[in-house]
Amino acid sequence: MSMISLAYDALKRTSVAEDPFPHVVVPHFIGNDDLQTVVSELPEMASGGSFPPESLKLTPNVAAMINELQGPKLKALIAEKFGLDLLDAPTMLTVRGRTREKDGRIHRDSEAKLVTILLYLNPRGEDWTSRDGCLRLLRGPDDVEDYAVEVVPAEGTLLVFPNGPKTWHGHRQFVGTRYAIQLNYMATGRKAQYELGRHRLSALVKRLPFSG
Repeated sequence: MSMISLAYDALKRTSVAEDPFPHVVVPHFIGNDDLQTVVSELPEMASGGSFPPESLKLTPNVAAMINELQGPKLKALIAEKFGLDLLDAPTMLTVRGRTREKDGRIHRDSEAKLVTILLYLNPRGEDWTSRDGCLRLLRGPDDVEDYAVEVVPAEGTLLVFPNGPKTWHGHRQFVGTRYAIQLNYMATGRKAQYELGRHRLSALVKRLPFSG
């Protein structure tokens, strides 16, 4: 069992916001004390990009937390909150430790991803006062300054949104440490199966000694 507590009740109490598209933001989904524990135990990720958990050396605490995030309780709460049928949706989870110059460009997530869940594992500090690296939910695909909501990627904040044709998001350029877990509930079609297969291959490759 994980010693890290997740604030399911806070998620349950949080109403769905509609601007610029349906989403929920839950501050302190991981409390401050537990967040310090998680950050202190996260594996080193010297390079950018996303790491499947299978490719990382995880402590029992972090591994148990990741397993719980992929479990039925969170999925059921999100399905109920957004009125979705996620019972048979596979999960895909990755961990990020660093953000690169090319990261954060305006995009929508793949149609194979039914729901995107982001959990930010950074302390609140001077890095975020410039707003660089703060995720923005955008009103369109052309301007990162045309946003309705800005999420500081810190203090165990949870962001959840179902993907759709207008779910544009991105952030101003930020280079440096930026811990995040991304969890997706996936569709079951061919495109989703391809993404899941690529995810598993990435996990295998990144476990090899020469992969760095």
